[in-house]
Amino acid sequence: MNTLTPRQIVTELDKYIVGQDDAKRAVAVALRNRYRRMLLPDGIRDEVTPKNILMVGSTGVGKTEIARRLAKLVDAPFIKVEATKFTEVGYVGRDVDSIIRDLTEEGIRMVKDMQTAQVHDMAVQAANNRIAELIVHPARKKANPIDIILGNKPKEPEISGDEKEKMLARQGDVRRALEAGEMEDTIVEVEVEEITPKAEIPGTDMSINDVMGGMLPKKTKMRKVPVREARRILTAEEENSMIDMDKVYTDAISRVEQHGIVFIDEIDKVAGRGGSGRGPDVSREGVQRDILPIVEGCTVNTKYGPVHTDHILFIAAGAFHVAKVTDLIPELQGRFPVRVDLKPLTAEDYQRILTQPKNALITQYQALLAVDGVHLEFDESALELIARHTFDANENGENIGARRLHTVMEKILSDIAFNAGGGDAPEIEVKVNAEYVSHQLEKTARDSDLNRFII
Repeated sequence: MNTLTPRQIVTELDKYIVGQDDAKRAVAVALRNRYRRMLLPDGIRDEVTPKNILMVGSTGVGKTEIARRLAKLVDAPFIKVEATKFTEVGYVGRDVDSIIRDLTEEGIRMVKDMQTAQVHDMAVQAANNRIAELIVHPARKKANPIDIILGNKPKEPEISGDEKEKMLARQGDVRRALEAGEMEDTIVEVEVEEITPKAEIPGTDMSINDVMGGMLPKKTKMRKVPVREARRILTAEEENSMIDMDKVYTDAISRVEQHGIVFIDEIDKVAGRGGSGRGPDVSREGVQRDILPIVEGCTVNTKYGPVHTDHILFIAAGAFHVAKVTDLIPELQGRFPVRVDLKPLTAEDYQRILTQPKNALITQYQALLAVDGVHLEFDESALELIARHTFDANENGENIGARRLHTVMEKILSDIAFNAGGGDAPEIEVKVNAEYVSHQLEKTARDSDLNRFII
């Protein structure tokens, strides 16, 4: 993350997204500026705030994909929210503070996963030791917590020195067999936590267990499972015991505050349209005013501690077909100083989207059908016709951008996908050309026309 220049960031984004060079440059500069800010002296560092970005463009042109790939590129806490979730007719909607709470949860998940990876090998060894002990000494039920409080601990059976040595030797043999993978199907009995739904407290992101501070005892039960499943269960327990959760929370909040990215989609849906000042427009403006302090910089209280939003990068996006950017309240417009207009996709763009990005759509379908022994190949004429049909369909109907490629590809490959498979089916090669594409699309068009006459 720290060594990527804006040019390198754009190069990485080019692997997944076709076109939209202006938007890629804008997010690349915003990302690099975060790294530059971290190297500034203390006196000026806090004064440098993120230059939030407003993307304007039709659906399916790459707005969400740019933000999503950007977050993966820097391994930063990232969430995507729909602005419409925070309003409904009747002024019902989610609390906008939940945006930061959800981002914090994502940050904690990321940091916990990183720390878990560091202790994973030790946790597996500890789990194997516990499994070996369970096999040599069948699991005994733990004492009731009330009995422990009252001092009524169960008496351990007395074991002689010779017996203890034999058991330790047996455990060593079992442990070596476990590490060699020779006992994966052996059944053992383990104690696991009983999963119960959390009772959330309305209007907060906390449950009753959070409020009680873990005073309520955890319910457990005994399960008989194969060694491979027991290892997974016990490894997870060992990992949790090895991780310092206080450090996880501290590191996660720091990561959220300094590197967090929030993508607010459909921001145009909460823009007023110069109405009468009553009804839904009031609700939309209210949502904007609720979002404003978070984007501007404030402190949001979470169950893990306060989170400051001053240096979180916000990327907003909308089609703005009906509403205009100027319909947003001026204060919110000012908090998104970088505006990028994304260009509509051309037929040539659609053709490039089919084949050029990493794990492109054609590559995905080829991999899927290869599982059933069907090896697909598309000639250039077929790709040109698919792209042209997609472009025409978007121009003449509802423009859903590159997402229409999925619809078109499903129509073209429906017969091949349906007939593929079966244990005795031979491996075959199928070459898709323009004639086949044209036939499949005409067939679908005829079926669609007939449906209009069915009541």
